[in-house]
Amino acid sequence: MFHQFEDVALPIISNYNGRLLLRVRPTDHNFIEHHIDKPYEIHLVEFETEQDFENFKQDEERKKFLHLKEQSIKSVLLIKGTKI
Repeated sequence: MFHQFEDVALPIISNYNGRLLLRVRPTDHNFIEHHIDKPYEIHLVEFETEQDFENFKQDEERKKFLHLKEQSIKSVLLIKGTKI
């Protein structure tokens, strides 16, 4: 289910001035220390503006498949950063 959601959601990112910069699926030996659950996958995505990100989240095609995300993902940690 997770991969089905990604197949829909990831291509939509570019429709909203976004770029998938990094997609990592770490293995156990990649972790030196952790204080949260080890993630199955990590995405680093950038959008030109916060409004572009909000528009992406409201995309109607993406919203049709959110049930796949909700059924396959235990939790999400969103970190908003600033390029320096």
